[in-house]
Amino acid sequence: MGRLFLISLEGKIYSCKHCQAHLALSHDIVSKSFHCRHGKAYLFDKIVNVTAGNKEERMMLTGLHTVSDIFCVGCGSNIGWKYVSAHEKNQKYKEGKFVLERFKLAGPDGNRYWITHDTHLGGSDDDDS
Repeated sequence: MGRLFLISLEGKIYSCKHCQAHLALSHDIVSKSFHCRHGKAYLFDKIVNVTAGNKEERMMLTGLHTVSDIFCVGCGSNIGWKYVSAHEKNQKYKEGKFVLERFKLAGPDGNRYWITHDTHLGGSDDDDS
């Protein structure tokens, strides 16, 4: 397979909670108002050290989107998804952006975010209200 080269970031960093691979900088957050099946999620403009899975159509709270799951290159964990395209005109701003699930991240201060008993475990995906 070869040697794994990871990009290192400087500043307030979000990283994979499993392997601590750097994923994103806090100033690249577009929105903190997203939700996934495990709780909160953040929309990022740029991320690093990920690989994308196959494109698929998903019905989310805000309509139909074409997305790809994204995986940490350090450990292979599924950490969120990339918006490939949005079918609703008012959702086009999401195209090319990434959602990282807070439950799967370590924050800039080293915190790990866990599912709480208040978290809704039923549905999926985002809500940018």
